[in-house]
This record gives sequence, C-alpha cells and structure tokens, in this order.
Amino acid sequence: MAKEPGHERLGPQQRDEAWRRLGADQFDLIVIGGGVVGAGTALDAATRGLRVALVEARDFASGTSSRSSKMFHGGLRYLEQLEFGLVAEALHERELAMSRLAPHLVKPLQFLFPLQHRLWERPYIAAGIMLYDRMGGAKSVPAQKHLTRAGALRMAPGLKRSALVGGIRYYDTVVDDARHTMTVARTAAHYGTVVRTSTQVVGFLHEADRVSGVRVRDSETGEVAEVRGHAVVNATGVWTDEIQSLSGERGRFRVRASKGVHIVVPRDRIVSESAIILRTEKSVLFIIPWGRHWIIGTTDTDWNLDLAHPAATHADIDYLLRHVNKALVTPLTPDDIEGVYAGLRPLLAGESDETSKLSREHAVARVAPGLVAIAGGKYTTYRVMGADAVDEAAEDIPGRVAESVTDKVPLLGADGYFALVNQAQHVAERYGVHPYRVRHLLDRYGSLIHDVLAHAAGRPELLGPIDAAPNYLQVEVVYAADSEGALHVEDVLARRTRISIEYAHRGVDCARQTAELMAGVLGWGRATVEWEVENYCARVEAEVRSQEQPDDLSADELRAAAPEARAEILEPVE
Repeated sequence: MAKEPGHERLGPQQRDEAWRRLGADQFDLIVIGGGVVGAGTALDAATRGLRVALVEARDFASGTSSRSSKMFHGGLRYLEQLEFGLVAEALHERELAMSRLAPHLVKPLQFLFPLQHRLWERPYIAAGIMLYDRMGGAKSVPAQKHLTRAGALRMAPGLKRSALVGGIRYYDTVVDDARHTMTVARTAAHYGTVVRTSTQVVGFLHEADRVSGVRVRDSETGEVAEVRGHAVVNATGVWTDEIQSLSGERGRFRVRASKGVHIVVPRDRIVSESAIILRTEKSVLFIIPWGRHWIIGTTDTDWNLDLAHPAATHADIDYLLRHVNKALVTPLTPDDIEGVYAGLRPLLAGESDETSKLSREHAVARVAPGLVAIAGGKYTTYRVMGADAVDEAAEDIPGRVAESVTDKVPLLGADGYFALVNQAQHVAERYGVHPYRVRHLLDRYGSLIHDVLAHAAGRPELLGPIDAAPNYLQVEVVYAADSEGALHVEDVLARRTRISIEYAHRGVDCARQTAELMAGVLGWGRATVEWEVENYCARVEAEVRSQEQPDDLSADELRAAAPEARAEILEPVE
C-alpha cells in the first residue's frame, strides 16, 4: 500500500473515515490487537503493499505493551536459560532500533551488575556478558568493563558495601514502550493501514470452511460493522485464547499470563549513575532510571483473573521492596513509592508449571484457512514476530506477497532526529521554549516536534507546563487527542504521557486540566468533561486500594469494580 502523508494523524476525522472504510473496503489482512505485535504486523503488511486494517478494543498498548520494564533489550538472563537464538535475534533488533528505526525512542543505558561471590562469579558472569556483546550487544554501545568493589561503589554509591565484591559494567537500552507502540501504529497508518482503536472484535465471518473477516463493535457507541479480509491475524497477547475461542477454530497453542509488577520511586532515593541489575533466588531485579525516577521490577507470578486490569497487591510491592533493600544503603519504604503498575506477559504454556521458566520464544500458526495466531516472544522482537505473522498469512492472500522490508523503514520521527538534536538551541529559540524542553520533546516525538509545537500557534499558553505535572507541556495533551488517537483522559495520563506513574498524585491532580484541553479537540461538553474526570479518579482510587490488598483475588475484585473509560466495551466477549 502506498505511503499516504497525513494519514498518520489519528484524530476525530480519521476515526470517522476509518469506521466507514472498515465496513466498505475489502482488505488483504485484518490485524486484531493494538499492542506492539499487532502494530508491528500491520506495519509489516502495509509496507509489503497489502491493504491492511488494524483494530484494537481499547487503546494502543493498553495491555502488556505499556506495562513492561521499559527495556528494549536482548535479555541477558535468557542466556542462562540457553535461549541463544532468542537473545541473538533480540540484540539484532535492538541494534536496528537504536541506529535506524527508532533512535528517538530507544536509548542506550549503562548497567552495573554487582558481583556478590568471589572466585567463580566474575568469570561466569563475564563469559555471559562477553557472549551477549559478541552476539550483537556491543555495536552501538561500549563493551563490558570490569570493576573492583571500589569502582562499582563509585558508580553506584547507594549500594551497600557488603552487597558486592566487585562489578561489571555493560550496556542495554531503555524505551517508553507505550509511545513506541503508538508510533509503530501511526507509522502503519502513514503507509496506508486503516487504524482504529476502541473497535472490539466480537465475532468472525466465515465463507465455507474459511475465515473471511471479523465483526467489530465500537467500544464508545456500541455500533457494529462487518470487516472483510482475505486473512485475519490474532495478535492479542494474553487475550489470544479468548479470541481463538470466539473464532470457533481449535488453536495450535495456549497462552498463559504471568503478572509482572513494578514500582516507581524518586531518583534521589537511590544514588547511582547507572541502572542496576540484581539477582534474586528466582530471576533478576532491574533498577532502571526513568527521567526523575527509578523503575524497580519485576515480579513473576501466575495470573488467572481479569486480563484487562491486572492488579498489584501489597505482597507484590513488599516482595520488590524486600529484595531491593537487601542491596541499598538507605532502604526504600512504602512512602517512597510514587507509582505502581502491573502487566501481564503472554507466555507460551506447556513447558513448565513455573511462569519464570515458560518460553519467551514466539509461536505462529495458521489455525484455519484465513486465520493466523501469533503469541509469546518479547517486546524487542515485535518486528520479527510481525514479519512471521504476515509470512504465515500470505498463503490466504491472493497474488504474490513481497518480502518484509521493515528493517529498512524508520518509524515516524526517526528521520532527521540526529540533526535536530544538534539544532535544539535553534528550535528552542524559534518556539520560545527552554532547550531542555526541546530535548525532552525530541526524545518523545523525534522530528515530529514541529508538528507538536505547531498546535500552539496562536495559543502561546499551550507552551506552558501542565500545572500538576510540569514535566509535560499542555500542547502535548492537545496533540495526543488531535494526532495520536487519544480518546480519554486515561489514554493521555497513562500512555501518551506517563503521568499516572511519575507523580505521587498519579494524575488525579491534572485530570481536569487534561480533560479541558482534550475537550476542544474532541468536542466534549461540560458533562463529558465531568464524567472523564470522575472516571479517571475512580480508576486511580481502585488501583491504590487494590495495592493495599494481601492477595490477587481481593485486589482483582477492587480493581475490576472501577468503571471502564470505554463504556461499551464487552468483557469478556461472548
């Protein structure tokens, strides 16, 4: 499908046009799921010249793809599980993202691996990191460096002297997962994909023995339409089995959900110039710098409750504090926590009863004529997963399907990014904002920064910060609603920005200002503004209360009771 400038603008007019086209056009491929794998599949198919539709029941990255450890990495710990192929593949993707596809979103990050045992641990860990580097981990970043105890403590003074005997410095990467996923989806739209969120698949269409499309329902209005396509890809992550059941076809694999919880604390609570990776009895613990904060995670426990709103418990939070405090000079307390989030990993079931040992390799299968399912994998390998899904679906698409080219297709905002970094002072002078603001915007929007700031033309007040979240400008809220597909306050505070985890008020104190800024773009009246504010505050209250509960069941009951932003969503679909 041809490149269509302007189609990447996901606003109210595009949304109406997308609904019309979903009901009227014949597509080569329909992709279900607006997480990173679904968005990556849509981009892969569109850049092969196919006619593509991408539908998502809620918002881009509203599931797993906004709740990761924020790392675009090879997965050092998977070497210990002998998953060499997965690590090599992920490191190749990491290099592509940093150097070509998304340098504005994927950034190198220095890590310290504290060594706790003399004699055997240094050669053991060093061999693993050396293999990591040789497999592709040390192309755009420096190779490992060995440190004495004193050297490691200079890098991370916040660690207890007794917690290490030395250390190894190595590099990985960090990414804003939700913004990256949304940008992949917008890039797919740029190349002609019909993209629509709040569009839930509620049934499948069949012709003879084959799947010929899907029935969709608008999660905002309840309106229903039929979408026809030669092939359908189920890229719904932890919802894979639910959608599979809806199709009436027997699946080829099962997906099991594993809950991962992260906490967010102020940057000054841990004194370190690098990220830190700590070994636990079951896995590893990451301490990741995130702006003015640290993200600490993750847990790894089985989850069989509400897939849309996994809940963190008091036990989860206590587990993270207990393990990180073993290594810190100044222990963290619950009062230090400014944000908490829980996400579900879609793991391929069957290998083991322990979720930490389930495979992170992905699986793709042609479940029935016209229907392909893809699941498993890890965030970093989304592009490969998308290509594999399209390859599998090609059997049901008339005509020859070209080879994947997404390794050569930069995401929106990547082209010109490096030059703009060097011109940050000039950009700041042009728009009358501080250069540090420009650098922050460049790392969120890349070369789309001019599109963002242009929304403040004639409205200079939009270049001011959000009152209760001064790290973000008011114009970013307007841009999110006008061009990034944000339909609700939750979409902006939880995913277009990360205010919901970066401020102790979790977005409650700026919900009204956000709603009023969105209202001008989306045509909301006073009643809708009030409803949006009340709905978001109820969501936060439910999350905070659930995090005080001792177990998953009681936490889930509290979190699931909160109202949905998308009033017409069906959960589950029957």
